[in-house]
Amino acid sequence: MTTFTTTPNKHVTVPTPVQGTPDASGQLDDLLALMARLRADCPWDKKQTNHSLIPYAIEEAYELGEAVQSDDDEDIKGELGDVLLQVVFHCQIYAEQGRFDLADVITTLQEKLVRRHPHVFEAETLKDDVAVKARWDEIKAEEKQERVSRGKPPRRLDEVKAGSALMQAQDVQKQASKLGFDWDGISGAFDKLDEEVSELKAELIDKSKADIKANIKEIEKELGDCMFALVNVARKLNLDAEAATLTCVHKFKSRFGYIEEQLASIGKRLEDSDITEMDALWEAAKRHERSQ
Repeated sequence: MTTFTTTPNKHVTVPTPVQGTPDASGQLDDLLALMARLRADCPWDKKQTNHSLIPYAIEEAYELGEAVQSDDDEDIKGELGDVLLQVVFHCQIYAEQGRFDLADVITTLQEKLVRRHPHVFEAETLKDDVAVKARWDEIKAEEKQERVSRGKPPRRLDEVKAGSALMQAQDVQKQASKLGFDWDGISGAFDKLDEEVSELKAELIDKSKADIKANIKEIEKELGDCMFALVNVARKLNLDAEAATLTCVHKFKSRFGYIEEQLASIGKRLEDSDITEMDALWEAAKRHERSQ
């Protein structure tokens, strides 16, 4: 049985803002002081919250993945720095609230790494990566029991990992389906999609801009219901909703790039064109795709 250690409560340290224009020293303490200065003096940084930063943390993780795929050292360093910025930014805000600081985060990570590697730091001997993975899962199960002791009982859908909204939606639906909460065939998924689209239309049709703005939260919920229902259709077709959406994004970027290139060839910018011209070039881009 793994022994869980608890770090004693300590005074939370709020970094002191750096004075003047700092040098790029490569030191973590200097980075924390720089972040504190930004929180003190930059209007945008001052207004951020841990919740408002969530989209940026997700975005930076994806951009890091793309940089690693590109294998360009400068890009990778830049994106790793952006991910580190998110960690430092969040820790600064939590430290200002007196909850915890970066040292607490590092300590928690160190404890977890030691706890999950008994074959490295204790007498356990595991012969291969399969055994390591099995032991890792055992330790995670023990950690879940520790969470229960802190009043956080597990739920069946807690197994769904964090990820993009589409990935989580599909995983949630898969887990619910395993428990019998699902339609027998795809027709039920399509019926639900039609229902949700109708409800979204009802929120929008014949509404003024003022009415839409006043009810934007409800409209957001209805739009989310539509997207969730569409993911259900993808799942029923054994398609990955994330991959399908990414395919569409790449296709859109390629076609729009074609429009930009064609306009540039006649000395025009996108800003100098109009929807009629761009739409004609969009159709030309589709024909160009088919000819490849």
